[in-house]
Amino acid sequence: MKIQKFVIGYVVALALLLFAQQRPATTQPAGFREVADLTHSLTTDGFEKPHRSAYRVETVALSEKTYASRVSSSEFSTRIDAPSRLGRGQWTVDQIPAGRLIGPLVVLDVSASVKTNPDYEISVQDIARWEQDNGPIPLGAIVMVRTGWGSRWNSIKSYRNADAKGAMHFPGYSEDAARFLGEGRNALGLGIDTANLDHGSAQISTVGQYALEHGLYLLTNVANLDRMPANGAVAMVAPVKVAGGSAAPVRILALVR
Repeated sequence: MKIQKFVIGYVVALALLLFAQQRPATTQPAGFREVADLTHSLTTDGFEKPHRSAYRVETVALSEKTYASRVSSSEFSTRIDAPSRLGRGQWTVDQIPAGRLIGPLVVLDVSASVKTNPDYEISVQDIARWEQDNGPIPLGAIVMVRTGWGSRWNSIKSYRNADAKGAMHFPGYSEDAARFLGEGRNALGLGIDTANLDHGSAQISTVGQYALEHGLYLLTNVANLDRMPANGAVAMVAPVKVAGGSAAPVRILALVR
């Protein structure tokens, strides 16, 4: 009897071992070959030298009687700005409907143009060329712009690219492009691999202001866009759910077919 129990136990253990060896190390959602992380890590040091604490909670006055809290992370971390950044009555980070945080991922690659012009502004013509190659941008997409600026991430000096007067130089959206994506393609959010949707030397944040006023959220300092296809992937945007927050660190994942 003892020998029989031993044999049965041995067979069960062997079967479990063989089953475990046949299982893949990781599993991907059905229909997707990869889950990619489009997020830079949030650290206490920022870049290679400490220049600001990792994060803190701030209270921001929207009016004399209205206040909002926000998680203020490093100026350079992957982050989301909610429409409430412009004032009361708009969605805060925790109020953005969950259905607007997932959608088709569209990646516009303008890195070739940026090589000769660090102040390059993504244009409607860039969008038209993308649509000629890939078809119309789907309604309700999360649109990202790959400028190639992410290659500078490990150097704050290179990433800011400031001139002698302190003005930064890096690419961004044009207002016409943001307007077309917001009104013509009903984009849910606009993202970029730089520190701001407006180009670095812009005196006024017209692009960011337009997008927020029209209910779009902003995603900045996005990572690994060079690994993304132009279309066909799905973006999942997961901000820290800060009550009343106008901005917060965010984790962005891409499901790649």
